[in-house]
Amino acid sequence: MRATQNQGGDIQIRDLQVEFGAGQRARRVLDALDLTVVDGETFGIFGPSGCGKSTLLRVLAGIELHWSGYIRLFEHTLELRTSYRGSLRRAVQMVFQDPYASLHPRHTIERVLVEPLQVHRIPRPRRVALEALEEVGLPATLAHRYPQQLSGGQRQRVAIARALLLKPRLLLLDEPTSALDLSAQAGILNLLNRLKPRHPMTLILVSHDRGVIAHLCDRAAQMRNGRIEQLLDRAELSQE
Repeated sequence: MRATQNQGGDIQIRDLQVEFGAGQRARRVLDALDLTVVDGETFGIFGPSGCGKSTLLRVLAGIELHWSGYIRLFEHTLELRTSYRGSLRRAVQMVFQDPYASLHPRHTIERVLVEPLQVHRIPRPRRVALEALEEVGLPATLAHRYPQQLSGGQRQRVAIARALLLKPRLLLLDEPTSALDLSAQAGILNLLNRLKPRHPMTLILVSHDRGVIAHLCDRAAQMRNGRIEQLLDRAELSQE
């Protein structure tokens, strides 16, 4: 995405609006949303289904381009209807809800991890890929398997490893545990907590589960009907 340079390292969103459809059928999904996320913090977004939280993440990921308002990601002020280019393609990574759908079924795990490294001309891509598997708690022997040969929790660990390969400044997590059983959910949450101190980046986590948000996040926004209803700190998140 072409972007103008700006001062400051925070993420700032002002008057963000997204509408789907047109005319009388138009539905406003994000409605004059304002938000600031501090550089380096782990920030959560929670609320009921359909409140706009995943759409917000897709805007920040550069997937949803039809928005209006003002967005600054670190030093970059984003331009409307323009795909990410250059350094922003590497700086912003996303982990999706369904780990199976986000991994190519005909590519081995090694290929899934090595290809982005080759695209960005990172030296020794195979070694870096195997080290990434180890960091997320998976053995190197899984590198030659295909996604369908892994459990849901293992696939999500691969997706996290792939997102971290390029050392992003912003990691977006869209319901990363909701498709997993309870045991796998706990494993992924504990993994993310272990990874946070090792990687200097900002995390934004979306979940419908306030408990998941409280487990990981420094602050959070509760959303409803496309707007932020309230901001909560860690202590407030822990309260029932």
